[in-house]
Amino acid sequence: MEISRATEADTEVISQILGEIEEYYGGAPTPGDPGQIRSNLFSAQPAATVLLARDGDEVLGLASYSLLWPAAGADTSLYLKELYVRTAARRRGVARALMSALREEAAGLGCSRVEWTADTDNPPALALYEALGVEQHQGKVFYRTAI
Repeated sequence: MEISRATEADTEVISQILGEIEEYYGGAPTPGDPGQIRSNLFSAQPAATVLLARDGDEVLGLASYSLLWPAAGADTSLYLKELYVRTAARRRGVARALMSALREEAAGLGCSRVEWTADTDNPPALALYEALGVEQHQGKVFYRTAI
């Protein structure tokens, strides 16, 4: 398995995986808009970076992250927005490999930490993070508002 940053050539597979993520969370399996993907990932000021796990030509999963500032003091943190492993690739160490790559990416970018949220009704994700030895933080409340 190889983990690398997505390129514009990966737009179609990212679109497909976004549809799989929607379906996983109970929505319609609608692929992501390729134009939005290109704009958000491969423009002059990208909103996020995507790491892809591959086995040859097959994409097994992705991790999408953005940088947050300030983290602690004037430090930067890497914020994991989405970690997803395709159904056929689950239980093969893909998520662990992506999490390891995220830590390496954060260190290479000079970040002081990696942060993320997880849905409480996603036991496989919670079990993974616990197995990685990461403790839950109870001091924050998550908010969301529509625009």
